[in-house]
Amino acid sequence: MFFTYLRRELRRRRKAALVVASGLALGIALVIVVNSVSSGMGKAQDKVLESLYGLGTDMTVTKAAAAEGSQQERPRFEFDAQDNDSEEEQSSDRVMVQGFQTLASSTVDKVGAQDGVSDAVGGLSLQVIKVSGQFRRGEFQQEGDGGQQGLPGGGMQSPEGRVEGGGAEFDVNNYSVYGTDVTEPALGPLTSSKITSGRTFKSSETNAKVVVADASYAKEKELKVGSTVTVKGTKFEVIGIATPESGDAAANLYVPLKQAQTLSDSKNKVTTIYVKATDSQRIDAVKSAIQKNISGTTVTTSADLADTVSGSLSTASDLASSVGKWLSIAVLVAAFLVAGLLTSSAVSRRVREFGTLKALGWKSGRVTRQVVGEAVVNGLVGGVLGIAVGLAGAYAVTAISPTLEAQLGSTGGGFGGGPGGGGMGGPAAQQASSALEVALTAPVSATTITLAVGLAVAGGLIAGAFGGWRASRLRPADALRRVE
Repeated sequence: MFFTYLRRELRRRRKAALVVASGLALGIALVIVVNSVSSGMGKAQDKVLESLYGLGTDMTVTKAAAAEGSQQERPRFEFDAQDNDSEEEQSSDRVMVQGFQTLASSTVDKVGAQDGVSDAVGGLSLQVIKVSGQFRRGEFQQEGDGGQQGLPGGGMQSPEGRVEGGGAEFDVNNYSVYGTDVTEPALGPLTSSKITSGRTFKSSETNAKVVVADASYAKEKELKVGSTVTVKGTKFEVIGIATPESGDAAANLYVPLKQAQTLSDSKNKVTTIYVKATDSQRIDAVKSAIQKNISGTTVTTSADLADTVSGSLSTASDLASSVGKWLSIAVLVAAFLVAGLLTSSAVSRRVREFGTLKALGWKSGRVTRQVVGEAVVNGLVGGVLGIAVGLAGAYAVTAISPTLEAQLGSTGGGFGGGPGGGGMGGPAAQQASSALEVALTAPVSATTITLAVGLAVAGGLIAGAFGGWRASRLRPADALRRVE
């Protein structure tokens, strides 16, 4: 009887039911789109952070660089002004630790032993400045007839003249090198790049003279698999070319950690420790434990780094998380209120009907259930419509894929402990001055769909509560007074 009456009443009042369902659908669709866009913002931001952190990294541990006013070792280059005619090209490399003060390699084990840490691996960020060129000898040009004149007492006077030509031509090549722990390939900045030619490091190549080159740098220097790169007199064989999957590369060249320590005279030293937590919910607790138990370190999480992201990505994210969500809430509240008022108004127009049913023996509870049942069905219909419209909106955003710009601001000595933080013109400095473009998507998760269904049911129940309360107050005498 309940479903028969329900079906008949919904068919008889299709227009009113469609108005209620449409209002709920608008609010639900807006919630789906806003949630999907917010999720897309999060994914876009993660892509930006991966360019510094690497996949699977939850936080980094560093030691802040020395203050600008402190004594720092400056690059020093020594050349020989050769006293021969060969004018051979000379070069001198200066390999410096970049961005941060070094930490003892034993600190990696201390970090890894902290409660809540799943894995920890160290890395060494270096900056290489190579100066190469040659001196050109000048030539002495005599003035006058070039002869020698006698002086009283038998002495000779040297002819007058000047040295012309000569000088020097030197080129400065500045690039970054990152020492990575080849025994821990799952952590560190190299994991955010894909090997597009050759191979990556083998776990046995802990001290091998091999290098993986960034694709952009390899193209600039015309490097390929099998080429050789000389750093501070040491030749390295290029075994692979790495292309960043998002953002800029962490370094121009990647070498085994021990080789990087040797090049920079930093034996058993690292600049950055990459940390993976056992549970993403424990990241803050792990950060506090490391800061408390290992003094002098700076711990930066992905959340800290996300706060430095600016540009249109940040602006759009703020709009989606604040204005968008408040707008969704406002529309939902309005939709629920309108649905409730329309349902209550419909009950008022059905006074004779409900009064007659009560006169025939229907109890108030049965009438209320009937009204609530109709409202819930309207809510579910609105939910279906809202989900369809919301999915269409999210698909449209993904299809258009608007491009957003993200710029990473520096935090202290660099970007959250990334390998290129600080330093002289390294990748981090380049990232600080150039925007990163990220395509926006709007993925719809099962959680969002579940939320939409819950809102549809909630809207129906709220509307039913309005109408049910109105119907429960009707008396059979009200129906008799409406009889003409």
